[in-house]
Amino acid sequence: MDYGLIGEKLPHSFSKEIHEQLGYYEYSLIELKKEELQDFILQKNFKALNVTIPYKQAVMPLLDEISPDAQAIGAVNTVVNRDGVLYGYNTDFGGMKALIERAGVTVKYKKVLILGTGGTSLTARAVCERLGAKEILRVSRRETDGAITYEQAYADHTDADVILNATPCGMFPKIFDCPIDIEKFPKLSGVIDVIYNPLQTRLVLSARERDINAEGGLYMLVAQAILAAEHFLGKELDTVKLTNEIYDKIYFDKRNIVLSGMPASGKSTVGKLVAKQLGRELLDTDSLIVERGGDIPTIFREKGEKVFRDLESEVIREVSALSGKVISLGGGAILRPENVKALRQNGEIFFIDRSPEYLIPTDDRPLADKKEKILRLYNKRIDTYMSTADYIIDGDCDPDDVADSIINGE
Repeated sequence: MDYGLIGEKLPHSFSKEIHEQLGYYEYSLIELKKEELQDFILQKNFKALNVTIPYKQAVMPLLDEISPDAQAIGAVNTVVNRDGVLYGYNTDFGGMKALIERAGVTVKYKKVLILGTGGTSLTARAVCERLGAKEILRVSRRETDGAITYEQAYADHTDADVILNATPCGMFPKIFDCPIDIEKFPKLSGVIDVIYNPLQTRLVLSARERDINAEGGLYMLVAQAILAAEHFLGKELDTVKLTNEIYDKIYFDKRNIVLSGMPASGKSTVGKLVAKQLGRELLDTDSLIVERGGDIPTIFREKGEKVFRDLESEVIREVSALSGKVISLGGGAILRPENVKALRQNGEIFFIDRSPEYLIPTDDRPLADKKEKILRLYNKRIDTYMSTADYIIDGDCDPDDVADSIINGE
């Protein structure tokens, strides 16, 4: 292995895709147990590495030279082997600074709470100091030197202006976890979460619901990777241009395309076309419900709509944790706010707005098996479809044109 990433658990990592977008080298993901770290580093069978949780501090004593910035921060995320001499750098600093600036979060003269005490939190503190924060407090589950507890944060520091999450709480596969209740912080003006999988954590979504500037960690991941590649290659790159281009590509590839709309609006047909064009898997939530609970009319008849909706929510929670899929929803899936919130963590919702006169009743849709039922249902749901959609797509067109509009985000 010449280039790669080392960490304890890496199934969630996008780093391989990001580095290989550059086209300079192949990149590997290497999971190491704590007891394996020292031997791996000291064998020096690599040209350059990135380092992630939980080894950004543990790797430092194993290196020959550490850059002044990394030394001052107290964490290394990039290691380069030059003729047997191991050099350590911190490119997370530049990545995090770029993320905060992109998010439009103002740190200068502000009170900042940094969640976590690991290597990423040290970088976050250094960036906030550089950006002129008035007060910086690190928050930990246990009281430690230089950190307060979450209980202390709730009791004494609800006047915080910015919260920055540097913990793995909310990371795939536990995407519905949230490290802190931001409702207790009325002055909050910015939220930064270094987690990039899911694309939007519960923390970020909660902040955006309050119209607070908030951003997940994908942009930071890409920016620090480009900066690391400069060390890998020993040459300057057009970092801003490459960061923006690769970020856009990775975001598009990882974002779920979620199709909502009335029964018979063409979601399944259009979903197949979109999935085929993009080379993605199509997940139909109604089909997944049938696999799990039997045919839908029988569920409605024998167990009632609530049982069906509960099963639907269970399926949606599972598919929402995935990325890069096309997801076709049942007609009523967006009626539950928790479903919409789950789907938004990795996806954007496209409402296929097909005029009711074109919606054909069928026997397999208990709430839309007659024309008059469809019209009542459309009038009852249209406002919810509109308000939960990121994109509203004209569904009266040819299915191929509808699919093209979705792919192009029109």
